[in-house]
Amino acid sequence: MNKLLMHPAAKPLVFVLSLLPFAWLVYGAFTDGLGANPAEHLIRSTGDWTLRFICIVLAVTPLRVIAKANALARFRRMLGLFAYFYVVVHLLSYSLFDMGFDIPEIAKDIAKRPFILVGFTAFVLLTPLAATSFNRAIKALGAKRWQALHRLVYVIAGLGLLHFFWMRAGKNDFAEVFVYAAIVAVLLGWRVWNFANKKRAQQQPRPAPVARAQRSA
Repeated sequence: MNKLLMHPAAKPLVFVLSLLPFAWLVYGAFTDGLGANPAEHLIRSTGDWTLRFICIVLAVTPLRVIAKANALARFRRMLGLFAYFYVVVHLLSYSLFDMGFDIPEIAKDIAKRPFILVGFTAFVLLTPLAATSFNRAIKALGAKRWQALHRLVYVIAGLGLLHFFWMRAGKNDFAEVFVYAAIVAVLLGWRVWNFANKKRAQQQPRPAPVARAQRSA
């Protein structure tokens, strides 16, 4: 698997596949294929894809460890940037189609409606992660501080789920929410389990080194 993942065509293929949902939405917008309410469909779909890409990013490490496919790590940055791309399109779609880019009204709406406030907070937290996803930022911050900053992805995943939950609450439709919540719970649960196993292994006493037999004179 590592050989396939390291193939020169692997990254371009992942890039194209990641861009397909956006291309399909653009195609639907120009061909009247987004249903009776195109604006709502566009806002909803880009929000869904943001959450999906966050789940995919969280899945990279467990899959890399379980499948022993270390080459998967080379796609994590791109997938994370696509999560940010879709959340930006989601925010712009809401700002344009729902609010007409009226900044004061957008600010009032964010403060007034909790589910929008939660979603906007997730966007704000995701912004520094996207901005520091490059090698220069890692060198500038240092590995430990960079890793600590990027652990915000767990908070962002929780906020994304809460945002999605409140959006679906008005329609009393929680089936998709439970699916995403289960996926995130499994991915975070694996991390807790893996961390506990590493700690347990570190705490186990190491066997004393066997003394070498003295050579006879």
